[in-house]
Amino acid sequence: MKSIIGSGLAMALGASATVVRLNPDSSELALRPRQNTTCENGPTSRSCWGDHSIDTNYYEEMFSTGVTREYWLTLDPIDCAPDGYQRTCMAFNGTIPGPQLTADWGDNLKIHVTNNLQTNGTAIHWHGLRQFNSSHYDGVPGITECPIAPGTSKTYDFQVTQYGSTWYHSHFALQYAEGAFGGLVLNGPATADYDEDLGMLFLNDWSHTEAFALWDTVKNGGPPAMENGLINGTNTFDCSTSTDAKCLGNGTKWETVFEAGKKYRIRIINAATDGHFQFSIDNHNLTVIGNDLVPIVPYATEAVGIGMGQRYDIIVEANAASGDYWLRAKWNTACSNNQNTDGITGIVRYDSSSTADPTSVSTVTKTESCGDEALTDLVPYVSVDVGVINEVATQSMSFATGGDWFQWTLNGSSLEIDWENPTLTRMMNGETEFPLDYNVVTVDRTPDSTTPEFVVLVIEDDTGFGIYHPIHLHGHDFFILGQDTGMWHGNTSLLNLANPPRRDVATLPGNGYLAIAFQLDNPGAWLVHCHIAWHASEGLAMEFVEDQSLYTINAADRAVSEAQCANWNSYMNTTTYEAFPKDDSGI
Repeated sequence: MKSIIGSGLAMALGASATVVRLNPDSSELALRPRQNTTCENGPTSRSCWGDHSIDTNYYEEMFSTGVTREYWLTLDPIDCAPDGYQRTCMAFNGTIPGPQLTADWGDNLKIHVTNNLQTNGTAIHWHGLRQFNSSHYDGVPGITECPIAPGTSKTYDFQVTQYGSTWYHSHFALQYAEGAFGGLVLNGPATADYDEDLGMLFLNDWSHTEAFALWDTVKNGGPPAMENGLINGTNTFDCSTSTDAKCLGNGTKWETVFEAGKKYRIRIINAATDGHFQFSIDNHNLTVIGNDLVPIVPYATEAVGIGMGQRYDIIVEANAASGDYWLRAKWNTACSNNQNTDGITGIVRYDSSSTADPTSVSTVTKTESCGDEALTDLVPYVSVDVGVINEVATQSMSFATGGDWFQWTLNGSSLEIDWENPTLTRMMNGETEFPLDYNVVTVDRTPDSTTPEFVVLVIEDDTGFGIYHPIHLHGHDFFILGQDTGMWHGNTSLLNLANPPRRDVATLPGNGYLAIAFQLDNPGAWLVHCHIAWHASEGLAMEFVEDQSLYTINAADRAVSEAQCANWNSYMNTTTYEAFPKDDSGI
């Protein structure tokens, strides 16, 4: 470790400043959380966290540890066979998922990203992180930055003001469907005790054809049924009758070993392109302690339904008879299609020497619901009410045909951004009018008001298709005020404003509405979009320009932004870019 000059916040709090430089592939990733003796976080005291605890209101009380965690990531094209079928992929540091990055609540993260792709730009989104006063590091091309051009790098530098389980992924076109994602664990307190943390557990669908090739079909029709799904980047696929030379048949199941009597924390995430899972472990109950980056009052269940972009923190007690058990990510066929609906599985063993396939049978009733867990179960532990409603923004979802691809619309407009002229760049230059297809809604606090103000966003589905859409808001945890089938009733007095569920991805029911609220406290440009990757590419998105007059960026960060755009604009003039032009919404 090396002593450095701390940030203004760290110095103001009297914190010592330290840089921890880590290769993401090293064993140092599992660093023990730093705490003082006031409250030692451990297996029987997970609610503790030094001078803070699970009771701390992390929106109001922000602090700095004075520690910077520094990582290096490269995004490369690779040959891969995660389920035993060989194809090309995009991966961080050569693995799918990419390396798990770790930080503590209050740390600073400095992450150097190099784009080694030959024909694509990229931009890396730190999903669910509020990026408080750092919208320019949110990682959305055309919104917060120009893409990172091939052969160039960018350093993302921001404060960790939350804790829990999340992920980083490319937000450039369909790259995360190609494998460009990884885990981000933010250490902090928890609402229930456990012995060991098993880290992130990724669930995702998987195609044997590259997503960019599938896009040519998807954009003019319905989404294809992918061949398989993965658990933490691996699964099996039956090649016994295949004559395809790429079908190697050497895939494996993800496995973990339980020690009887211990409690394990598992951080589940749905990183699918288009798929809803029901997660369970045979003969074991689950205790849910968090959704997205919000700790919740624990509740017990047999299974958890999880939509795209969502995360659930669960605790599993190893209290079953010694043996081998299937861990299941059951595919919900009512939401989308897959060719291996019952075979997306892993293995929990009680004996590390066992190599047998489990013979356990699930007793969980399979649901075909594409919706979220019951809102009555998702009770935030830190209670926050919704106060003064500044504005109600209503967006009607429909669709348009006749262009180069099928387009989803909000209030009649499908989002399509210009990579070379992002919203934040326009804001930095003092522009207050934005292109219509940027789908910008401007929201501002009442001048000189000291009362917290909230914006309510209502999205209603007018398509008649009956498709459920996972809606993600950048820059904020949002409050779920209403979520139902049928059209929006228009009456804000019927909304739940008393400690409603909070998270960053919630499902818009098919032919229904979703009403969410967020506090006006984070100036910048914030994307709202469907987390079905095909739908985002088809323009199902909008953005909030929040408190533009209050948005600030320091000279160093602005120089980073301008240099990145200069690199991208230079790349756009090459023959490589001309051969692979933008052909979707851009996000």
